[in-house]
Amino acid sequence: MRKLSALLLATASISAAAQTIVSTDAYIWRGDTIFQGPFKAYPLSAKDIISTYSAQPGYYMPIDKRWSMKNDLSAYPRLSTPNLLHEATYNMALDEMVNAVEPDTTLRTGKEWAGVWTRDVSYSIILSMAYMQPEASRISLEKKVDSLGRIIQDTGSGGAWPVSSDREIWAIAAYEVYKVTGDREWLKYIYPIIKRSLETDAASIHAPSGLVKGETSFIDWREQSHPKWMQTADVYNTETLSTSVVHAQAWRVLADIAAELGHKKEAASALEMSRKIADAVNEHLWMEDKGYYAMYRYGRDNLILNPRAETLGESLAILWDVADADRAARISASNPTTPFGTAIFYPQIADMPAYHNNALWPWVGSMWALAAAKAGNEQSTLEAIGSVIRPAALFATNKENFNLDNGDIATELNSSNMLWCLSGNIALTHKILFGMNYEKDGLHFAPFVPEALGQTRTLSNFRYRKALLDITVHGYGSKVASFKINGKEQKNCMVPASAKGDIKVEMFMDNKPIAPVGINRQPNRKAPLTPIVRLEGNQICWNPIEYIDHYEVIADGRKIAETHSTTFPVETGHEYQVIGVDSAGVPSFASEPVSLYEAITYQMPREAADVRSPEVAYAPRHSVQGFTGNGFVETDKNSAPIEIEADVPAEGDYMLVVRYANGNGPVNTENKCGIRTLIVDGSEAGTIVLPQRGVANWDDWGYSNHLPLHLSAGRHVLSLSYLDRNENMNIATNHALIDAVMLFRIR
Repeated sequence: MRKLSALLLATASISAAAQTIVSTDAYIWRGDTIFQGPFKAYPLSAKDIISTYSAQPGYYMPIDKRWSMKNDLSAYPRLSTPNLLHEATYNMALDEMVNAVEPDTTLRTGKEWAGVWTRDVSYSIILSMAYMQPEASRISLEKKVDSLGRIIQDTGSGGAWPVSSDREIWAIAAYEVYKVTGDREWLKYIYPIIKRSLETDAASIHAPSGLVKGETSFIDWREQSHPKWMQTADVYNTETLSTSVVHAQAWRVLADIAAELGHKKEAASALEMSRKIADAVNEHLWMEDKGYYAMYRYGRDNLILNPRAETLGESLAILWDVADADRAARISASNPTTPFGTAIFYPQIADMPAYHNNALWPWVGSMWALAAAKAGNEQSTLEAIGSVIRPAALFATNKENFNLDNGDIATELNSSNMLWCLSGNIALTHKILFGMNYEKDGLHFAPFVPEALGQTRTLSNFRYRKALLDITVHGYGSKVASFKINGKEQKNCMVPASAKGDIKVEMFMDNKPIAPVGINRQPNRKAPLTPIVRLEGNQICWNPIEYIDHYEVIADGRKIAETHSTTFPVETGHEYQVIGVDSAGVPSFASEPVSLYEAITYQMPREAADVRSPEVAYAPRHSVQGFTGNGFVETDKNSAPIEIEADVPAEGDYMLVVRYANGNGPVNTENKCGIRTLIVDGSEAGTIVLPQRGVANWDDWGYSNHLPLHLSAGRHVLSLSYLDRNENMNIATNHALIDAVMLFRIR
């Protein structure tokens, strides 16, 4: 009998070693080996991976050829599976997780990136750190609360918040820690922080459409995901898929916490806000013809869709039920999948190097895998898992990102031992193949096991509150046929929060084929270049672009013509843009808007009050150049409101724009974005954002976001005022020069 068992085990091992798990035009995962062209990666043991991969010649960052376990992992869940490569890459993620815990018990962002960053640590916590490192997760989140009790938005385009506006991911991560630990003191601590931050965001970044303004979540390099003509004020004005979904879920989290703490009225209000944002996503961003959501709405006076797929946003919409089951399935089948996996967004920007553009970040690949599994899409799930295992094995570390053209790490910036990527690696095993999901009442299980991974695997030494679990899953499929705890069949697939002691969990999958949903395999396409449009007399003109099949002319946000020409007649009272479309039907970004609206301009007088805080340092006032009219007004936190008496000639829809300078910081980092509230006739009308334009660039004048107003004919008092909710992330410096205020009648 022992000889027969040994023979069967050996036969199973040989079969597993020969089985092709994932095969694309770029790589093959066969058994315990990744093959990519002439290169391969394979485990010597569950503690050792060898790679023969060679990086792009001349790239500054060397490739690790080998991973060998360095840390004691005995305190963490141990995976046993016939697929040795899976076991080894899982162990590598645990090994690097130990490296990521700093001496102060915070979670380090990556080997090259010290410190705690709000979005990085929050997504890592949501993926797996909440239960793998609950104490480090809690301490790290506490580091991202400022002196005013608000969630910190890390440095980003134009001076961080509100141009970067995804800080509410902290709320979702903090609640995940509660679901893992059940610590009600933690719940009481996070509730006012989340409530205060969400209420400030509601007043500052919610658009009239119901969507949320600001950068796409985590894509915080303006030029990496927007047309070059867009200023950071334009980025603030975008209405973004992933950031909106994050806010919808954060409001739902607030509702759950409020209900848990007995605040019924607040819970109902928060839940309604969550629904409004989710409804807006479905109303304004869903593209029926493509089967997924658009990345964002953008422009100035008339917003249009950027029809790119954006994988994180699509994933979160599925995971957090913004998309219903039918849409979730369609997204999982429709989101373009390149040979190396799903891109951060698709198609790529042709004249921009790889980083967020033309790249896959493994943690986003993990989010996509989780979403595809929830949507019941076996092939999308399998290829998403492969898109994480491939680079982990070939680079012998959990790298930050890789280039979608060739699967290499040659991008603008990269790091080994990347926190959210190792967290995503761990989540593939725990949350998909073992189906773990933490809820307030216990640890729930719903494994989704593709047939190609349909083996018996065990996770031992898994700690859940006061219990120590030993978990085994047999077979494959999307449904659990039998769920046992300590040998006894259970009605519900869960371990209750009250469980204690050693518990053996055993699950038998139904071993039935998962109904195919489909996968949208595509080459890694580049979109055409963006037309550069100019006004010449009564027509707009643009230079021809190679490989363009035709151009689309947009007026006031609507397509009005297709043309093969590079000129088009225009009329006053409208805003025009041009889109190039290639022979495959792939559109470019829309050109910078050419506005032919009439403007009413209110110049700032030189003699206006000059209030300067001691922290502000800039060029002496007399050296400032480039202002119009007689001068400018300097505004700081202590300044009196800037008031204008506006004579409006006719009732209609207007856009208010401020010409300003902000030399307090660079375009792409720091946190000194200027923010003011526009008050019209004593009533708050919206937020004016004055982002950083470069260190000491006080001669670089630009324009704020375009703020829509409906005004009646006659005199109105317009006031640019500093309110408490306009406090930026810097706190000390909230300052700009104001040159002019303009009103454009658009309808």
